[in-house]
Amino acid sequence: MEDISRPFAGLASVSVPEDTPVVGDISVPVDSTQPDDDELSTLDEPVKETILRDLRAVANKFVHVLYPKQSSDLLRDWDLWGPLLLCVTLALLLQGGAAGRSGDQGGPQFAEVFVIVWLGSIVITLNSKLLGGTISFFQSLCVLGYCILPLTVAMAVCRLVLLGSVGALSFAVRLTAVVASFGWSAFASAAFLVGSQPPDRKGLAVYPVVLFYFVIGWMILTFSPAQ
Repeated sequence: MEDISRPFAGLASVSVPEDTPVVGDISVPVDSTQPDDDELSTLDEPVKETILRDLRAVANKFVHVLYPKQSSDLLRDWDLWGPLLLCVTLALLLQGGAAGRSGDQGGPQFAEVFVIVWLGSIVITLNSKLLGGTISFFQSLCVLGYCILPLTVAMAVCRLVLLGSVGALSFAVRLTAVVASFGWSAFASAAFLVGSQPPDRKGLAVYPVVLFYFVIGWMILTFSPAQ
């Protein structure tokens, strides 16, 4: 077998003077196009800036709901702050309704709203995933929660109308506000969710969404202030 060290046998007699300068650069090149880690980190960001940035993000999603279009911003940068704010606002506006015939105090609407909104959103999301939807779990919760905005506005309008008088005209105004907001919420959520569903199953995915907002709209329409 040929000795593989034979070609390098002559290197043992090679010597390098100590005063010979070493020329070269061993520094690792850095890509100037890569962003600095300090620019991406928000650990040193003031609390005020963090809160303002989150509020701007929530407001931007509200705009997408008011002007629904085929946009991925609401899906890409999802959060649950807006849905939580809308859910609490809607529950507070429904709080203090007229007591039922059983003699209760008329105050369970707060818990009812939370159960209907969050449990309903979870059921719709699971239905979407079972139908083969590509949207993630929290993206679906984000869209369904943000699209409650028109119904929350309708609830505020109904409370203002009920401060005046309760009659046929009042009911007509409330009915118009609830129907318009119901259609708006259903249309806005469908604009974001339908694109993630298989073409032959879009109807099955939209039906529970419409039913979800219909139940919330019915709660708003049947609300009557406590006397």
